[in-house]
Amino acid sequence: MRMKVHKNVIIVLILFLMIIPKTQAQSSVQKPIRLAISGMTHGHIAFILGRKDKQDFQLVGVFEPNTELAQKLAKKYGFDPKLIYSDLVSMLDKVKPEAVVAFGSIFEHMATVEACAPRGIHVMVEKPLATTVEHAKRMVELAEKYHIYLLTDYETSWYPTTAKSFQLVNDSNFIGTIRKVVIHDGHQGPKEIGCDKVFLDWLTDPVQNGGGALIDFGCYGANLMTYLMKGEEPVSVTAVTQHFKPDIYPKVDDEATIIVSYPNAQCIIQASWNWPFSRKDMEIYGDSGYLVAVNNKNMRLRKGTMQTEQLKQVTSKDIAVYEDPFNYFADVLYGKVKMTSYDPYSLTNNVIVVKILDAARESAKTGTTVILKK
Repeated sequence: MRMKVHKNVIIVLILFLMIIPKTQAQSSVQKPIRLAISGMTHGHIAFILGRKDKQDFQLVGVFEPNTELAQKLAKKYGFDPKLIYSDLVSMLDKVKPEAVVAFGSIFEHMATVEACAPRGIHVMVEKPLATTVEHAKRMVELAEKYHIYLLTDYETSWYPTTAKSFQLVNDSNFIGTIRKVVIHDGHQGPKEIGCDKVFLDWLTDPVQNGGGALIDFGCYGANLMTYLMKGEEPVSVTAVTQHFKPDIYPKVDDEATIIVSYPNAQCIIQASWNWPFSRKDMEIYGDSGYLVAVNNKNMRLRKGTMQTEQLKQVTSKDIAVYEDPFNYFADVLYGKVKMTSYDPYSLTNNVIVVKILDAARESAKTGTTVILKK
């Protein structure tokens, strides 16, 4: 009798062990998220349309009033023209996406969230979150009321050097207390680098973009500094904007310098459409060391105990970072990622970014420092 029971137990265990791996394999295969696109006039539209090899999203709809543009992109990237809609609400109700990525003007972000949030559709917008604090507040209200994720995508969020800089500053205390951060972002100018007309039309419009270089590239610095400071809001903002090329950009600034002040630190953001080449780099100085993120993978660093500066190359093998923002978005929706409030993609961080940009615009206009917090 004992022998019979023992054999039965063994058989059950063998069957159980055979089933477990199969069940785990099945659970690891996740269903693609139904994704729709809101607007296609942003030059970064290639970021989402050019990733056909990924299995995390399934494109189910495209909203773009400019039918000629939408048809052109359908032909270029090989998606079905039947997915194109000229009305956002109709598209959302017809195809019922789970997530939307916004690639229209910055001003149009709020309308996208107003349409998506009540339907429980999660949204990722291209940087920055909004053109004004009023728009940002409305978007936060909607995201919180309807419990959706609302992310903002920045190229520098994908950089291994950004993740490494944060680690060295906040986890290993490599530089000591942050005292000064200098961030350079921009290029020769959107027209000069070949942005097409549909992109230029709103990118150089003070309402649709919110400004010129100050908004287009000032947002990177504000986002990175808010990340490095773990969401601390600044005390004041002082900014100067200039028109070096009024014949090309008559309505908006093409040069901006923003000084963001904290109780114990300062950030200088240099945003420009006048650099001799494209750049996205930052210098972080503490009371016992410094580090310079030269680009996405190369750094220079030194602290007091080092005789010379050290050169360091960083990749995603060295530090955990998502180098595909849409993969990050998908994993947030899958529940694989839990954002901190100061994460570069997070809503809290990006509301602070809009506050800084709004204050910078006001400071440049009035010639005074704008006080944000006493």
